[in-house]
Amino acid sequence: MWDKYAIWVFVLAIVEVVMASGVTIHAVLWKRDSRAVIGWVGLAWLAPFIGAAAYLLLGINRIERKALSLKLHDSWNSDQQPNLNADDRQEDETCAHEYPNLDGLARVGRSLTRQPVLPHNTVEPLIDGDQAYPAMLEAITHANRSVALLSYIFDSDRAGDAFLAALVEAQRRNVHVRVLIDDVGSKYSRPTMIRRMRKAGLTTASFLPTRIPFPIYANLRNHRKILVVDGQIGFTGGTNIREGHWLGKEPKQPVQCLHFRLNGPVVSQMQKVFAMDWAFATREILAGDDWFPVASGVGSVWARSIEHGPDEHFEKMPDLIAAALASANKQVRILTPYFLPNASLIQALTVTAMRGVNVEIYLPSANNIALVQWAATAQLWQLLEKGCRIYYTPPPFDHTKLMIVDGIWTLLGSTNLDPRSLRLNFEFNVECYDENLAQSLNDIVQQKADSARPITLDEVNGRSLPVRLRDGLARLLTPYL
Repeated sequence: MWDKYAIWVFVLAIVEVVMASGVTIHAVLWKRDSRAVIGWVGLAWLAPFIGAAAYLLLGINRIERKALSLKLHDSWNSDQQPNLNADDRQEDETCAHEYPNLDGLARVGRSLTRQPVLPHNTVEPLIDGDQAYPAMLEAITHANRSVALLSYIFDSDRAGDAFLAALVEAQRRNVHVRVLIDDVGSKYSRPTMIRRMRKAGLTTASFLPTRIPFPIYANLRNHRKILVVDGQIGFTGGTNIREGHWLGKEPKQPVQCLHFRLNGPVVSQMQKVFAMDWAFATREILAGDDWFPVASGVGSVWARSIEHGPDEHFEKMPDLIAAALASANKQVRILTPYFLPNASLIQALTVTAMRGVNVEIYLPSANNIALVQWAATAQLWQLLEKGCRIYYTPPPFDHTKLMIVDGIWTLLGSTNLDPRSLRLNFEFNVECYDENLAQSLNDIVQQKADSARPITLDEVNGRSLPVRLRDGLARLLTPYL
């Protein structure tokens, strides 16, 4: 007869076998990387209980599952499609005739978004808040029907005050005003702008409210920046609404950035994204001519909106960026404040450079998040040794998010090249096909390049051992930064 000790050992052994078997089945079925499968299965069997517990806490992608459970897109009636002129309902083949070298890239965009790239748009770059804010405020001031505003950060400061006053005045003119602010992003200042707007009588909503009273790293945040006025004028890019972007006001923490004013049919796609987010947050359906008037063509830019997030739009941006790199023949220019590429993106960048394409990556010399800069530095050698060119731009901190391929294709919007933007947050971007737009943006990038400092492989490899260890340890936190 077994004693109690032997019985407990037997029971625990059975429990461990069940737990390790469960980890094995889940990892084999759901993990994409075979190395991750081997690692987690090995840990589950070789480290009894601890391995299974670690997998339960860290190995299961709850972010994607939770995002899917939100059913964000089910909140808005998908039958409410943007109104387009018959001439604007053209397929991507028309764009492909104009830019045959990027035919495959246009097809990838169509496959990812299930919507066409639209002709007859204008896209105007606005440098820093000094150009972006006056243009946005002027549009709100002249609004006749509706204002839809979505921002990740919306501070209670001089910039926020200007927008608050313009929105209140627009509502007094019987303009329909809707403001959506991410809950975490709203807490960078006190009192929050959500509270102030509601007190002022504006229809304002918070995206995924949390009980945390201060801003922290959090998942499933709405990082999009969208302003649509009268359903016809759109603004998007990387600029939040906060005083730091308004350099002319000499803020304590100045931030460079690039924002964009858009006109044309693509604005209807922008409005659709706002309408879905608004319906998710409030259950109110925005429809009709006040929000979706018939779009008129006004320019030469082909454009398509790209929404993505950790829900059903998971990994849209990595796929699109990989397609853009594969399509490049001459030059790729990338500006990003947070550069924490995964192995797949690093490989795509290095292979592009090895094909003879001039790959230029511009990063801020002094990042506003030290851990991000350390982690990014730890990976630079992989790109430099394969021919990518990396530059540090001087202060103030550059928050621009931009990618230009072959002087034709441009990707602009809110996405950083880090796991948080590419996998954990809801983002909004626009892909554009136009040589004149790309040239104007290349001119802006060149101004930054003229004062930028190139980073060499010798410099990266010459860091002291303590610094290299610090950076290497920071790199281990990349999935959570």
